[in-house]
Amino acid sequence: MRATYEHPRAAEYRRAGGPWDIPSLDELLTRAGRLSRGDVLVDPSAGVRMRWPELDDLVARVAGGLREAGVRRGEVVAWQSPNWYEAVVLYRACWRIGAVAAPVHHQAGPADVDRMLAQVDPKLALGREDVRGERARFTALAEGAPYRVSAARPADLAVALFTSGSTGGPKAVLHTQRGLAYKGRVMIRCHGLAMGDSILMPAPLAHVSGLLNAVLIPGLVPMKAALMAQWSPDEALATVSREHVTFMIGPPTFFVSLMGASGFDPLQVATLRLVSSGGAGVTPAFVAEASERLGARVKRTYGSTEAPTVTTSFAGDAEERARSTDGRSTGGAELRITDPATSRAVAPGQVGELWLRGPELFVGYVDAKQTRESVMRGWLRTGDLATLDRAGWLTVVGRMKDVIIRGGENIAAAEVESILEAHPSVRHAVAVGVPDARLGERVCAFVVADREFDVDDARSWFENAGVAKFKTPERVERVEELPVLAAGKVDRAALRARAKQLP
Repeated sequence: MRATYEHPRAAEYRRAGGPWDIPSLDELLTRAGRLSRGDVLVDPSAGVRMRWPELDDLVARVAGGLREAGVRRGEVVAWQSPNWYEAVVLYRACWRIGAVAAPVHHQAGPADVDRMLAQVDPKLALGREDVRGERARFTALAEGAPYRVSAARPADLAVALFTSGSTGGPKAVLHTQRGLAYKGRVMIRCHGLAMGDSILMPAPLAHVSGLLNAVLIPGLVPMKAALMAQWSPDEALATVSREHVTFMIGPPTFFVSLMGASGFDPLQVATLRLVSSGGAGVTPAFVAEASERLGARVKRTYGSTEAPTVTTSFAGDAEERARSTDGRSTGGAELRITDPATSRAVAPGQVGELWLRGPELFVGYVDAKQTRESVMRGWLRTGDLATLDRAGWLTVVGRMKDVIIRGGENIAAAEVESILEAHPSVRHAVAVGVPDARLGERVCAFVVADREFDVDDARSWFENAGVAKFKTPERVERVEELPVLAAGKVDRAALRARAKQLP
């Protein structure tokens, strides 16, 4: 399997001292691991706590087991599992021998798994029962002769990550070892992480957020990663307290449910100092509430499977920036806002489609046609609508496909959600368009609120805020919780379908 795209500035990135002048992932992880002094991996589902020597020994044995199974440099190893310690080991064993890791989400059905694996043609594929169980093949791999010398090169493909969403088939996103290593180092600096920090990871390790923040970062700086095989607000609270968790990352749904747990107590999250949240629904109101209730610095981030965490705020940046924008470039990523109709750059502050390029971006999809459709002259066309001010601060205002068109007026769903969440009773809100014979679409809002909240409340709130009348929700449904996709993002397709059924 080959990367299908070469960055137009590759020569510049590869220069001595450039972003890609970097060892392989395995070499970097091994160097950092030798400095660790405490636990580096905790998996409550298996009762496992590991320090670096134990983890490194298991990685060496599984790497040897993969080689004995016939896996060689450049070949693909796929597996399907929840957030188990075995997944961390498989990632690192693949990187040691130069193989490509292709994790599959544990909730993917058989048909989806078949479509994913058909794209990458794995040399070895492990189902859930192969990863953990009485006769698990992982156990046999772990009996291999220890393989302790890195066979990888920095330019080797490291992962094939499958995108997920509410519509369309999965895409296999390719990242190299040097691209991931560069991104991991950048994120350590911009989050201000160091030995002694500890992260709780509920997001799937099969997604880029789980990979970056529970596998890469805790390996590049010796710190503890505590895994959650299944999200539970009460269990998360207990884990934060027990493991002295200092850092969490994820979409707002995790933190809204955490703060709404019946047993929530600020003392349980006293060690938490930093929360990084991305995805739709990260509004200024959410950041303000989470900062106060969690007693931590809460900031917004922006990224995707193709472009992991390309913007966020840094320590020392103004809190208002962390609350009201999605940050500034974390490393070498270049940002450009373009007119969707002409592909020309727009003026600072104007809304357009966000384009990205940089050393941390993916190198293409397995499907070359998909790459050609998404990449133009080295720029990734994200499909996100955003603004960029003269100082380089990015604010994502929604997806191009999440624009609600009512009577010829374009309404950004994210703007409606931000206004709703500024209401003192609304904890989370999602706006979708519902078909209308006369106007094309009308605005429908689903809200998680502390008390009854209906269309009259919304109308009054929007009027008092001085918002254009056409942006005001015409249907409001209060819900106990919002449906989510596997990565914790709100399932907008499910809400659109539900909105069509409302009277």
